[in-house]
Amino acid sequence: MAKGRILSGNRPTGKLHLGNFAGALANWVKLQDDYECFFMVADWHALTTGYEDTSELKNYTRQMLIDWLSAGLDPERSAIFRQSDVKEHAELHLLLSMITPLGWLERCPTYKEQLQQLSGKSITNYGFLGYPVLMAADILVYKADTVPVGEDQLPHLELAREIARRFNYLYTPVFLEPQAKLSQVPILPGIDGRKMSKSYGNTIALSDPPEKVREKVNAMVTDPQRIRKSDPGHPDVCTVYAYYKGLAPELIDGRRQECEAGKIGCVACKKELANVLLEILGPIHERRHELEAQPGFVESVLEEGAAKARPIAVQTMTEVREAMRI
Repeated sequence: MAKGRILSGNRPTGKLHLGNFAGALANWVKLQDDYECFFMVADWHALTTGYEDTSELKNYTRQMLIDWLSAGLDPERSAIFRQSDVKEHAELHLLLSMITPLGWLERCPTYKEQLQQLSGKSITNYGFLGYPVLMAADILVYKADTVPVGEDQLPHLELAREIARRFNYLYTPVFLEPQAKLSQVPILPGIDGRKMSKSYGNTIALSDPPEKVREKVNAMVTDPQRIRKSDPGHPDVCTVYAYYKGLAPELIDGRRQECEAGKIGCVACKKELANVLLEILGPIHERRHELEAQPGFVESVLEEGAAKARPIAVQTMTEVREAMRI
């Protein structure tokens, strides 16, 4: 491969918000310049915690894909596909599950954390326990050498590497050991200062119209100790400043100085942030409007992406079967 190969993806949960954009999507768009990219709608992964109600899965897939394309993912430069359209993911997952020790999965820190966080859901099933093996299959079936991750995902990637090493040791070397491409992921809080989450209703969606964006920015929590405009501010406890840090880092030094010196009030600071966000979102809104007027386009992108991805997955599985003598 002339370029390194990247595999990444998201579970389809509907329209994306600015946290998704800052945390992953904006970086993916840049990676297209330097890597052979495979971006996957992880619909099977969505079933690990959402198997009880799949009524919105197709709609969520469409909405997320429109956001991907609107933000700059290019089906001409990248393979953009749906996980379930390439059945080799499932076959490799099955075979890798045969060689993965149960203890490796049980001690995965993310597994334990999510069991606690999602204690209200019935997720004590194999699919949830074994989803890191499916994640490993997603990466290994394309022999991706690079995976963009945040630090919280490093245990999953290390497990994929361990599974690859175990397979290569037991049979014949087939798999590369994928390397992490750590990104400095900006953490954007919700407009109320809590973790940004659709369940909290505190997000700014990429598809929110300009008036909605301004309304949500105006509702952002700022420094609670600052009463008057002339009072010295504390940017590090301000939600508005966190958005400048995550999405307009070139402005943060000036903003900090103005805030700490009491030279800009919170209302004016929010107004300027809204302008910054709308400058970022303007082209995304325009592209989304175009795509929503083409009802068949999203499905054609997925079909073409699967047609690019499938031959690579098929070749890998041919090598896997030969190595395992099955």
